[in-house]
Amino acid sequence: MASTHFGFQSVEEQDKARHVRGVFDSVAPKYDLMNDVMSMGLHRAWKAYTVMVANLREGSQVLDIAGGTGDLAMAFAKKVGTTGRVVHTDINEAMLRTGRDRLLDAGIVLPTLVCDAEKLPFDSASFDVVSVAFGLRNMTHKDAALAEMCRVLKPGGKLLVLEFSKVAKPLEKVYDWYSFKVLPQMGKLLAGDDASYRYLAESIRMHPSQKELKALMQANGFGHVDYHNMTGGMVALHVGIKC
Repeated sequence: MASTHFGFQSVEEQDKARHVRGVFDSVAPKYDLMNDVMSMGLHRAWKAYTVMVANLREGSQVLDIAGGTGDLAMAFAKKVGTTGRVVHTDINEAMLRTGRDRLLDAGIVLPTLVCDAEKLPFDSASFDVVSVAFGLRNMTHKDAALAEMCRVLKPGGKLLVLEFSKVAKPLEKVYDWYSFKVLPQMGKLLAGDDASYRYLAESIRMHPSQKELKALMQANGFGHVDYHNMTGGMVALHVGIKC
């Protein structure tokens, strides 16, 4: 039986999705609050930059994978207008429900679907843009997920992967201290859950570096890939263009 990583632990591949689901079931109610606190509000700037790079037009077709509480879906919907479409998806029902309710409260009605990024239930060449923000690192088979994202993109379509990445060396020590000492305590204080936030810190360390992810995207159908480091490499936006 093949194994994979769940944070720093080794688990059976077939069990990883269940473990990840447990984490996000736990954090969903306080996810937005914790994002603001643990990033000191920077996640809003990272996502705003992603929306800018998406360069959406009226009528664009967009797939938001691991869309969670709906930040990007909401911003994309404002760009594509009434003639466009944004499909809001996540593998975790609790996160998706939180996002759907938030979108409805804002007067935005989108197709909302629970689905696995490794087996997307969409026709090939359906979307102009696919996005995945802070979700790729939790996927068991990143290569399969990237290949699926490529499949559902139209030729020349754009994949945006916003994800925690490898921080610049001068920042490593302070970043490690914050991730493993401060972050779990914040989770315990604000969300009553330190273990889930310890997993989030570990999962970041197990994610491919900027160059490794670029190579993985190129190996799975993206002919041109660039990445943009933000906040000293704490986060990177990878942009891939389908061949």
